[in-house]
Amino acid sequence: MTGNVPYYGGRFSPAQAYAASHRPPQPPPPAPRAAPADPALTLGALDELLESGVVTRQEYDDLRARVSP
Repeated sequence: MTGNVPYYGGRFSPAQAYAASHRPPQPPPPAPRAAPADPALTLGALDELLESGVVTRQEYDDLRARVSP
């Protein structure tokens, strides 16, 4: 007999029977990577947030510094 299987007279051991009927869960597929955001669209969205009053001028300046290299 080959492999890492103990021999029990041609029968499954209790551990083998359990393993055969309870397969381990498959790992989830890798998450798709997000495409890099277009800086022009991001800056446009930031401008809209500033104009609508959602962010303050200080927050706008901080976020804009993150977007612009």
